[in-house]
Amino acid sequence: MPRPTAAQLAYGSATVIVSTVAMLLLSQTSSGPGVAVIAAAALALGLLVALTVPMPKRRRKSAARSAARGTAAAQAPADTTAAARVPEPRAAAAESAVRR
Repeated sequence: MPRPTAAQLAYGSATVIVSTVAMLLLSQTSSGPGVAVIAAAALALGLLVALTVPMPKRRRKSAARSAARGTAAAQAPADTTAAARVPEPRAAAAESAVRR
């Protein structure tokens, strides 16, 4: 069973808290069994909300393998283009000539 994401925990917890408070205020119950029924209903609603939050998509294994293979190939052209951007060092004679 996959672990719940942070979004699932946040939405589920918020749903339980808000729905419990709302149902207790609307029903105005103060008996033990009434509170227990409302708490159970709020937990069920929170679980339903947490399970319906979209899960992040997982990368396929073949996509991960091709990305790993492409990483080494992609770095070589990047290194050559970075080297092409660096200017050649100037000759010492050209730098020491001062115009007056």
